[in-house]
Amino acid sequence: MAGHSQFKNIMHRKGAQDARRARQFAKVIREITVAARSGLPDPASNPRLRAAIYAAREVNMPRDTVDRAIKKATGAGGGDDYVEVRYEGYGPAGVAVIVEALTDNRNRTASDVRAAFSKHGGALGETNSVSFLFNRLGVVRYPASVASADDMLEAAVEAGADNVETDADAHEITCAPDDFFAVRDALESRFGPPETAKLDWRPTMSVTLDEDRAASLLKLIDALDDNDDVQNVYANFDIPDAVMQKLSA
Repeated sequence: MAGHSQFKNIMHRKGAQDARRARQFAKVIREITVAARSGLPDPASNPRLRAAIYAAREVNMPRDTVDRAIKKATGAGGGDDYVEVRYEGYGPAGVAVIVEALTDNRNRTASDVRAAFSKHGGALGETNSVSFLFNRLGVVRYPASVASADDMLEAAVEAGADNVETDADAHEITCAPDDFFAVRDALESRFGPPETAKLDWRPTMSVTLDEDRAASLLKLIDALDDNDDVQNVYANFDIPDAVMQKLSA
């Protein structure tokens, strides 16, 4: 029975991984669709589409899947029409949460997001009700091995970035959102493709959570992430290592 149980556990884990991968692909394809329609279908002339293709690369999406999504988005009919929406609210312990979505049905998505907040001890608020607790930044990340800290700092300053933080693992370059594509492209021309490159919401302050509140908040974030319309979830929380180890046990 132990072997059978282990096999079932492996199958369940693989099934969960496959489902997560499918959701990641669906979210990236939506972004590719919107990006391809917002400008030319050529990534060289469409910075948002280039960013979407980076996101596809990060989740190991096959190139032919990317190409099909671009062709479908720019072809006759073009598939579904998605609009960008942002939701803001508070989770357990007053944690501020920002939810970015691409949807073809605003009413459905708003209802689903509101239900997730309510079910997991939070409350959906008005637009801009929590975004003042975050900074909107462009973030580009490279492995530490691509350059010395001094060389990366010099390159980032020349590219128009605002800050570079380097540790043993990576260089993280941040800039204003309007400068993001120029900074990313300038760094790529010098160091090659980055590990990640995206627009991000970074909290200006964080709420430290105990085990119970951390568990509740993570359930809320998981519920939001599981929604096909939701692209990104940001929150201003901090979970101490000891608490995270207990939750992972």
